[in-house]
Amino acid sequence: MWSIFFKNMGEAKRRKDKGLPPRAIKKEKKSENSNIFQKIRRNQVLPVILAFGFVIFLIVDLIRYYNQ
Repeated sequence: MWSIFFKNMGEAKRRKDKGLPPRAIKKEKKSENSNIFQKIRRNQVLPVILAFGFVIFLIVDLIRYYNQ
């Protein structure tokens, strides 16, 4: 009995029996005009690289200051 119930159940089969086309999948469009802050937030490696670069810059600047 359950096999008949599950066999006849389903939207795809009902649409096919009624002669309707398959249901279209709705896709959400992402905004292509994302600004630089959104790109940095999505990319997890870039902030780490920028932080290390800034630390290296500070160390080099400190060394140059004390060597004068």
